[in-house]
Parts: sequence; structure tokens; C-alpha cells
Amino acid sequence: MYPSDYRYTREHEWIKLEGTIGIVGITDYAQRALGDIVYVQLPQLGTKLEASQSFGSVESVKAASDLYCPVAGEVIEVNEALNRAPGMINQDPHGAAWIIKIRVADPSQVQGLMDADAYQAYVAEKEQEAGH
Repeated sequence: MYPSDYRYTREHEWIKLEGTIGIVGITDYAQRALGDIVYVQLPQLGTKLEASQSFGSVESVKAASDLYCPVAGEVIEVNEALNRAPGMINQDPHGAAWIIKIRVADPSQVQGLMDADAYQAYVAEKEQEAGH
């Protein structure tokens, strides 16, 4: 369900590291919790982010939710397609609907995030708390 080569945060973002470039998006769990996504606020290119810093938001018919950067880095690309089709996040949250690409300041920070198994256990715990 969750790609094993990604790392995950407690705020339901994922990062896939390719060398020193991190591709960041939100998880399937997050998009299901939000429902139909109607708007994505993207950061400016060149924005420098700290780990856990908000870099934008996603809005659904139910709620708005801030997006948090998993690790420190600089925004080098944003997924412009989300401006035209924010619902892509509902269809392919771990693929085509990535949100930003960052140049990661310290790639070893990624190791401190949850792997797929740990994230899946975290989600199961959240769903149990919510009574699902």
C-alpha cells in the first residue's frame, strides 16, 4: 500500500530521496481523510524550508490542511499540474500527484522518518483511535 522506498511523517507527508533531491507528497491515508481535494497552495521556487515547516496547504470540500516539509531543503520544483487538477492527489497520491521537489540539506535526516512498515502501523493505530 505504501511504497517501501519512501519515508513518512506523522503529519502524513512522504518523501522519496533521489540522490540529494527529495520528492514530497501526501499519503493515501491523508487524501482519504481529506476527501475530494479542490485546491493546492504551492510554495515559491527557491523557498528554503526547515524540517516540519509548513510549505503550503491542500483544501478539500471538508477541510483545509497544512503541508509540512519532512526534512530541511530548498524548493526546486513544484507540481504545476496540481493548479489545474488538484484532484490528482485523490487518484495518485504516491505518484503523479507529488507536490514539491526539494534539494535536501542533509540527506541523512530522511533516515529519521518512518519507513513504510512503521507508517502503516501508525495509520492502523490512528484508524483504531478514530473507531474505523
